[in-house]
Amino acid sequence: MKTIKKFISYYKPYRFLFYMDMFCATVVSAIDLAFPLIFSYLTKNFFIKNSITVMQYIWFIGFALLGIYVIKYFCQRFITSWGHIMGARMESDMRRDLFYHLQRLSFSYYDKNNTGEMMSKIVSDLFDISELAHHGPENIFISLLKIIGSFIILFTINQSMTLILLCVTLLIVVFSVLQNLKMRAIFYDNRVKIAGVNSSVQNNLSGIRTVKSFANEEMEKEKFDKSNVEFLKSKVSSYSIMGKFMAGNAFFEGLLYIVVLVAGGIFISNGKITATDLAVYALYINIYINPIEILVNFTEQFQKGYAGFKRFMKVIETQPEIIDRPNAQPIKDVEGNIQYKNVSFSYEDDINILRNININIPAGKTIALVGPSGSGKTTICSLLPRFYDVCDGQITIDGKDIRDIKLESLRNAIGVVQQDVYMFSGSIKENIAYGKPDATDEEIIEAAKSANVHEFILSLENGYDTFVGERGVRLSGGQKQRISIARVFLKNPPILIMDEATSALDNESERYIQNSLEKLSKNRTTIVIAHRISTIRNSDEIIVLTDDGIKERGTHQALIKKDGIYARYYNMQFENLN
Repeated sequence: MKTIKKFISYYKPYRFLFYMDMFCATVVSAIDLAFPLIFSYLTKNFFIKNSITVMQYIWFIGFALLGIYVIKYFCQRFITSWGHIMGARMESDMRRDLFYHLQRLSFSYYDKNNTGEMMSKIVSDLFDISELAHHGPENIFISLLKIIGSFIILFTINQSMTLILLCVTLLIVVFSVLQNLKMRAIFYDNRVKIAGVNSSVQNNLSGIRTVKSFANEEMEKEKFDKSNVEFLKSKVSSYSIMGKFMAGNAFFEGLLYIVVLVAGGIFISNGKITATDLAVYALYINIYINPIEILVNFTEQFQKGYAGFKRFMKVIETQPEIIDRPNAQPIKDVEGNIQYKNVSFSYEDDINILRNININIPAGKTIALVGPSGSGKTTICSLLPRFYDVCDGQITIDGKDIRDIKLESLRNAIGVVQQDVYMFSGSIKENIAYGKPDATDEEIIEAAKSANVHEFILSLENGYDTFVGERGVRLSGGQKQRISIARVFLKNPPILIMDEATSALDNESERYIQNSLEKLSKNRTTIVIAHRISTIRNSDEIIVLTDDGIKERGTHQALIKKDGIYARYYNMQFENLN
């Protein structure tokens, strides 16, 4: 019921269209039901009159009937066009709600879910829901109206034969309900399996350069074939049960005609029904059976739409783990004093990645985090903008617990420069402006100059309007990194996080970017993660992390004199350079 209520709620903005659709459906059904009655009346009471009287009124009757079918034309047109438009608008609303909700979900959700599956829910699942939104109420309403209306008329013609008809109809209902219960699970499995196909395709196309560099096309084909065959098996199962369902209902519909034929013959021989009434009865049998066929054919559409909506609801009902507290306030005039107080963190049920971490970063100072992979360096940085929440302890900015600061305000105060730079499909100007969407061209150019990338951009044929390609494939790693730094310059945050921003670059690119980063970090509170010791020698404090937590801390000179873990890292890199 909860799922149905949520589905119905999407009709509310389009109540007028919905009611008009139902009104037009009523008119169409009434006309279809009325025509056999009109034909029966004319046969019994009008066509038996003399030819002069018939000729006097037949044209009037013809034009009257034509007028009725003109009305039916416009009603049917409204149902087909505006009914579908209503469904498309509901689909658009659901897609909007799903996309907005995905924006609210925390990093932990994306850690566990595949992009291809999410795309499947946004695109293919919602299309099936749109068809259900339009055809569902309309098909059910028209069908019930015709079935009930024609049943009442049939009952007035001959009660005994109609009761026999009712018994066969009940058999159809029981058969349909039992088959529907089986189809529900199968069509849900269809949606899961096609999401698997989408996931396989998305993974392959996103990593196509890696695939080709390792010459692993055959392996990728095998992986795709596996998900594709699983989807095929699911579709085969669904069509097998659909075949049984359709054939079973066709058999019962044939049984209805047999009942009418046999019972009609018996009742005519007994004088309980006239041949004329039996002819009218047969006309109404068609009207009675047609909506049953519509409902049978609608079953596949309903199961697809319902399965898609259940998957839609599964996402919508997922609550984001990181949300604003009720009393959260925006942070203003940020100085940048940061404190990690007895911070512990673990991903779900894993062992603690961080245990009792204590770090104090005065405003405007730079600290560097050094240590092996998996020691928690990136996790420490991810906790500050609340990409994840601490399990124990507290992180404060200017003495305020970050959980008491509105998320938007907190993240606007923090700039992040990562090793893996993401470029959006679009121009260089659009990518830089992502740091401040309302920035002027002058501000964008100034940010590019600060990041030492302005001259490079001007050397391109289209300058700032140059298209960077999907994920920035037309740019080198160093060029993308400098554009990402320009993006942060434009954002101008008081707090800066640099997560191995130069580790994947050549020496020349690193020199360019290191100069940009030094300029960027000036007068900002900065946390740097780096494997290259040369990039952090001038940090105000260097913290050495291991799997057991913080092992060393101090300036570069102090840690070298200590001759511990940091000194060993430094000497290893120095020896490698020589």
